[in-house]
Amino acid sequence: MQPEQQRLDACADWYLNRQLDFDHRLIEYRFRVLRPWLRGGEGLELGPAEGQMTQRLLPLFSHLTVVDAAAGLLARIPDDPRLTKVCALFEDYQPERRFDAIVMEHILEHVESPARLLRRARGWLRRGGRLFVGVPNGHSLHRLVAVKMGLLNHPCERNERDHRLGHRRVYTPAGFRRELEAAGLRIVHFGGVFLKPLSNAQIETQWDEAMLEGFYQLGKEMPEYAAELHAVCESRR
Repeated sequence: MQPEQQRLDACADWYLNRQLDFDHRLIEYRFRVLRPWLRGGEGLELGPAEGQMTQRLLPLFSHLTVVDAAAGLLARIPDDPRLTKVCALFEDYQPERRFDAIVMEHILEHVESPARLLRRARGWLRRGGRLFVGVPNGHSLHRLVAVKMGLLNHPCERNERDHRLGHRRVYTPAGFRRELEAAGLRIVHFGGVFLKPLSNAQIETQWDEAMLEGFYQLGKEMPEYAAELHAVCESRR
């Protein structure tokens, strides 16, 4: 087994057994910010995990392909005639078709070479197709507070959760933009997902629905400090 495959298999347990309800809520928020930009056709989702986002995307496409290296995660996704599941490392995946939309939510922080993956994915797009990319934000309000509290040395230092999830890096808004543009992508839309001043566990136990919705809406107005960043991109070439 390849070392990268072993690393990913070790991380898969978190998605299967350790996610909080608020972790699932964040996936719903990611879908809500993507939805206005999705136009159907042939779709590709890289890294579907156990398939929560997949179930939201599937009704929007004539066909959806999902790719993940963890077979145990793919097995959790219900079969559907419009769905093709591929067990492979992203670096090894060779698509049989081109796509109108490619969703890469929380992928770049995991892979060894984000630039190479972005360039490959750009080549999988049909003419006029779009790439949807999301990453955790190193300048999230909760990380900035952690620095002031002495819990982190700098905002983009990897914390315990980052290591547990296999994150190799944490992006700033400027660094994320540079990564996308260097891969030959044009950013059509750039935004934030959820303004998060506290940890996921604290939010889960202390916040009500009105607070959750309010901080979701505020994240769209303050993307530079939101918990997550997202971008809608098209190929420049």
